[in-house]
Amino acid sequence: MQVILLDKVVNLGNLGDIVKVKDGYARNYLIPTGRARRATQAAIEEFNARRAELEKAAAAKLAEAKALAEKMSGHTVRIVQKAGVDGRLFGSVTNHDIAAELAKAGFPVHKSQVRMPNGVFKNVGDYTVQIGLHTDVTVEVNVQVLGETV
Repeated sequence: MQVILLDKVVNLGNLGDIVKVKDGYARNYLIPTGRARRATQAAIEEFNARRAELEKAAAAKLAEAKALAEKMSGHTVRIVQKAGVDGRLFGSVTNHDIAAELAKAGFPVHKSQVRMPNGVFKNVGDYTVQIGLHTDVTVEVNVQVLGETV
């Protein structure tokens, strides 16, 4: 299925690109989230009429993400979990926990934006995670996992 992108999509294309994708990807993800539209002649004409408006909105989102990244860079998140004597946690620290702590600190981050390449944290220690605020903006945040002995 051919779609016209209404937003930048990683590994697919930029705003205004007409790309061919699998039907399920278009129907189940791109179109419902508002990132694309079916590339019919009417849709292409409508996009060309609204192109300046969409580019302005995309630039505003990017500027907002860069401003938030500047505030967030170097921030340390402290999470206290129950742990054993050897430093192993009774459970784990997930992207949901990190997003909740960032929200308490005043940074509105969704859990899907927290990238943990090595999986969840199961030990006490200091870690670094990446926060993907925009397709072009990522910021590293330090996570300090502290143990609370039972």
